[in-house]
Amino acid sequence: MKRKKWLPLLCASVLLASSLAGCSGNNEAKGNNAAGDKAGNSASTTENAYKDKYDPEVTITTVWGVDPELKFKNGESIENNVATKWAKEKFGINIKSLWSITDTNGAFGTKLRLSMSSGQEMPEVVTIGTADSTIAQDLIDSGMYAEVGTLFDKYASDSWKQAMAQDPNVWNQYSRDGKKMGIPVLDYAYNHDYILWIRQDWLDKLNIQAPKTIDELEKVMDAFKNQNPDGLKPDKVIPLSIGFKTTMSTWMGDPSWIFGAYGTLPQQWNLDKDGKLEYGSVNPGMKQGLGKLKEWLDKGYIPQEAALWDENKTAEPAVAGTAGIIPGPYWMSGWPLIDTAKNVPGAVWAPIEVPAGPDGSVMRHGTQFTNGVTLISTKMKNPEAFFTYQNYLFDNFANPQPGSELDNGLFAGYDYELDASGKMVANDKIAGGYVNSVRYLLVRDGARIPDAQMQSLLNLAGGTEPKTRLEKDVAVNYGKDTPVAAKVLLIQEDKSFKNMFTGPTTETMKSKMDYLNKIESQTFNEIIYGKSSIDSFDTFVATWKSGGGDQILKEVNEWYDSVK
Repeated sequence: MKRKKWLPLLCASVLLASSLAGCSGNNEAKGNNAAGDKAGNSASTTENAYKDKYDPEVTITTVWGVDPELKFKNGESIENNVATKWAKEKFGINIKSLWSITDTNGAFGTKLRLSMSSGQEMPEVVTIGTADSTIAQDLIDSGMYAEVGTLFDKYASDSWKQAMAQDPNVWNQYSRDGKKMGIPVLDYAYNHDYILWIRQDWLDKLNIQAPKTIDELEKVMDAFKNQNPDGLKPDKVIPLSIGFKTTMSTWMGDPSWIFGAYGTLPQQWNLDKDGKLEYGSVNPGMKQGLGKLKEWLDKGYIPQEAALWDENKTAEPAVAGTAGIIPGPYWMSGWPLIDTAKNVPGAVWAPIEVPAGPDGSVMRHGTQFTNGVTLISTKMKNPEAFFTYQNYLFDNFANPQPGSELDNGLFAGYDYELDASGKMVANDKIAGGYVNSVRYLLVRDGARIPDAQMQSLLNLAGGTEPKTRLEKDVAVNYGKDTPVAAKVLLIQEDKSFKNMFTGPTTETMKSKMDYLNKIESQTFNEIIYGKSSIDSFDTFVATWKSGGGDQILKEVNEWYDSVK
């Protein structure tokens, strides 16, 4: 989400005197000689490199792509802040920044690539988000970064291993010849799956029901536009706020479900009826979906500037009160839709299921369990120190028990604050302002266990009083409809389809995919805006196949056969 503040919960660790940091159950990896202990010998004959706290201190070098939305306070910076001080005091780990850059327009990936090609010093630990997946793959192939599977098996804590085991496929994209070359950064399950948010107050005033099919949706959109219950003139209303500036498959204002109504999802690899992978954008269902989008554009149901709108732009009319429907995640009632009522008193958004197509088809793109990768340099002298740092977060931050050390948040006065009675205050009431300090950590979003967030939301939806960190955070900082929306999302759990190709970029993708993506975007936009006939889709498919697509299809299925 824009604020990216779904902080994971913090769990209590039971620290045994003979354990180190409450980490993995692999005692030998943590410095205990299990065989010696069984023989009555309590002391290990050799000191293991892994420590609870390092003395003398060790250094981890890294680089930062700083989100332009990230805030700082108390004179801090990404290089020197509450999190870097915490690492030094807690673990004896110095986080040394080689460089940092505000990450706009791909600046972080560009600088990483320049550093690699010009022979500059490379970071020992670097976390790279999915937006820069190409440079991540190139760094893996450069030989500068180490095989990490052995390190993970040896040093990762049980809680981290269990979280990773929820979807073993997360390793695929970062593996080479069976070797794990990067540690996947885990994300919450369903975090970017979407539902439709609709103006319930408009439905009520018009005395119509929420749409369950595409046909019903069209009738609702027409009523929103031409019989607007707030008295807005038709040219001031956007019945369905979507955008596809860079992609037809995104996280807010997403149009991909429209194609899902006709049996495909664009710009991802889906299973066909024969159990093979196919590229969704060349499935015949795309032609019907493009025709429907053109029809809706002509009728004014979607923004005339949709081809120029990114995700944040699609939210603007929704917040302003001039949009009737917006696709997006279940957490949108907290941001940005909570602000609509400030502009239009009485505005009420409600979550509804994705409507079905003519034959009952419903498809939405599913959230992968990973949103990036962490690489460890072959030159790093103390790679085990990274696991000291990250194990603590998985053991004490990812899914804590109520009353544990970090139960309310990461850093008091930054991402949380308590009032005089010990209750959590809303983020916008934190003295000096809320800071998403989880983004100060070495790994994006700290530590996440995929199913933890959804389970907490379902607990709240079932009437449970908020007890855990995440439950309290939702109750205090997010719209009251968030747990309900999560339940709506899971009603269509079987309609969620992840991109089935999670392997490394294939050889033909490296040379041809940019060209294929360009002609795809151009063709689709020209069809929607009436510059080309709907039949130009067939020409695009033929060009896509002959221009490298068939070879990519072959390579993708060879990979899929090797892992399925």
